[in-house]
Amino acid sequence: MTTEAESLKERVLQGPRPVHVGIIMDGNGRWAESRGLPRLEGHRAGAESVRAITTAAREVGIQALTLYAFSTQNWGRPKREVLGLMNLLRSFLLQEKATLIENDIRLCSIGEIGRLPGRVRRALEEVQEASAGGRSMTLTLALSYGGQEEIVHAARALARQVRAGALDPEDVDVRAFQRALWSGSLPPLDLCIRTSGEHRVSNFLLWHLAYAEIVVSSELWPDFREEAFFSALLEYRRRERRFGLTGAQIRERST
Repeated sequence: MTTEAESLKERVLQGPRPVHVGIIMDGNGRWAESRGLPRLEGHRAGAESVRAITTAAREVGIQALTLYAFSTQNWGRPKREVLGLMNLLRSFLLQEKATLIENDIRLCSIGEIGRLPGRVRRALEEVQEASAGGRSMTLTLALSYGGQEEIVHAARALARQVRAGALDPEDVDVRAFQRALWSGSLPPLDLCIRTSGEHRVSNFLLWHLAYAEIVVSSELWPDFREEAFFSALLEYRRRERRFGLTGAQIRERST
């Protein structure tokens, strides 16, 4: 970690931090292409950023970190790239198993996990079971995940309950709907970070983004390390979160 990153880390530790941070990890392919490398090399470099940011998040007390690792739409990429991504994911999971356990981090996943290749699912289940006792931080990987797909899945689950007579339609409220989401057990999303300078949410945690703060970094994901992460946390601290109220009401409540 650089001296500047250490300085930023100290500033982060001196004040309030978000409980739940989500990251849209964008720019791996462009990072590789700008260097004349195969796109998979960008994903491999991006895995190093995952390690660095996961460790940094735990060190500053982030309770939940959700990483957008593979979207539902990513299945439409060239088969060779998808195969390489799946192999890289499996290797990453098995390599990081011991580190997660040592750092008291619990691994979870959300998405259409059944679509993943069997060898990847088995590795994912193995690491999730081994790290289930982690209490310092929850690391959630969004795999074969889409925010719209998640909402449709929840709506269908509730509809089946209503049809079976187990749920009154009038009891379907915000809390009931959230419980039906893949991500329903996660705390409210406080901060969403998007790398690569793109200003879109790309179908990520759409339900949770309702009142989340969004910080866009110009860094491509393989270049996004501790300094950029801590800077995003400090930017979050400068925001006034109003949740539909006025600034005056918020200030009055804090006095």
